[in-house]
Amino acid sequence: MMWSGRRDSLDCPPLSTRTWGGEEPKNKHKCLIQRDDSSLEQEIEELRRNRPKSAEQGDFTLSDVLYFTRKGIESIVEDDVTQRFTSEELVSWNLLTRTNNNFQYVSVRLTILWGVGVILRYCILLPLRVTLAGIGISWLVIGTTLVGFLPNFRVKGWLSELVHLMCYRICARSLSATIHYHKKQNKPKKGGICVANHTSPIDVVILANDGCYAMVGQVHGGLMGLIQRAMERSCPHIWFERAEMRDRHLVTQRLRDHVNDKTKLPILIFPEGTCVNNTSVMMFKKGSFEIGGTIYPLAIKYDPQFGDAFWNSSKYNMVSYLLRMMTSWAIVCNVWYMPPMTQEEGENAVQFANRVKSAIAQQGGLVDLAWDGALKRGRVKDSFKEQQQKMYSHMVVGDDSSD
Repeated sequence: MMWSGRRDSLDCPPLSTRTWGGEEPKNKHKCLIQRDDSSLEQEIEELRRNRPKSAEQGDFTLSDVLYFTRKGIESIVEDDVTQRFTSEELVSWNLLTRTNNNFQYVSVRLTILWGVGVILRYCILLPLRVTLAGIGISWLVIGTTLVGFLPNFRVKGWLSELVHLMCYRICARSLSATIHYHKKQNKPKKGGICVANHTSPIDVVILANDGCYAMVGQVHGGLMGLIQRAMERSCPHIWFERAEMRDRHLVTQRLRDHVNDKTKLPILIFPEGTCVNNTSVMMFKKGSFEIGGTIYPLAIKYDPQFGDAFWNSSKYNMVSYLLRMMTSWAIVCNVWYMPPMTQEEGENAVQFANRVKSAIAQQGGLVDLAWDGALKRGRVKDSFKEQQQKMYSHMVVGDDSSD
């Protein structure tokens, strides 16, 4: 088990207790492991200062063994990766599910209120929301198909954007979505790349309520494939076959061609590559930042008090997830448009991606993590383990030279 050695990676108060915009909460919820505020480097330096004078630099003492043993046990009990792929724990019950492990008693009054809420959500709100969703999806398929038959004039693009906005807004109403957009002067412009943190498939619906984007994704079959084909007739979305997705150079070239055409809609990309539980931002894949052009960062933060927007794909399929969304009280979220960012001189794609990721995390009040979201279903790469081992070895030995 590895740990990152960074204090921001080890902060454990649930983000539901934090205020939007990156401010710290007044009352932090206690977690299982109470860690101090010092970084790994500071603690190692403190151990070195407390060593006996007879100890040579680079020699291990018993305190070193105990320190790494303690940190290893802390990582096993409460690591900062797997908890990002489960629904965040709330401070208080939201009358939807038992959302707090410490909440053991339900009063008669709360039980009655919960029962009334079940009737309201399942018998009244759910049928209305399903109807609205059916109307929105049907009109999206029909409208984009009809617009697709028009010749490629300016009016076609205008009608396509109108149809997309109308359909996405109907779909948002089917979730009782309440969306607050901030700093609209920074909205993405055509020919740009919009990147955002990823919590749920409905992120697309949330963002497209305030503007149209060119979507990027894998070709699907069934109903999703029907929607993709209809959307592509009216708007230059970018859908890839599975074989093409494996060819990174081909994908990059298609994206670069789209960005170079300043008449096309901005591309919407979620560089994390997986859904994270609304508490943090994980590693951004560098491919989106190798294309060139202007990056428009977006930060999305959901309010979990009214409904859990996180999609735990290993636990729920899409139908079950949408049912949970439509039986929630509402989907409430904030979206921040951030100033455009470009790659600086001497900065590679990885450094640029990390800089954008840090800015999004700070704006949304999210924890900035260096871990790859692929750990949701995979194992840590051996090369990454070796890199971490070398880093810790250099810290303990005090050797600043690189191998």
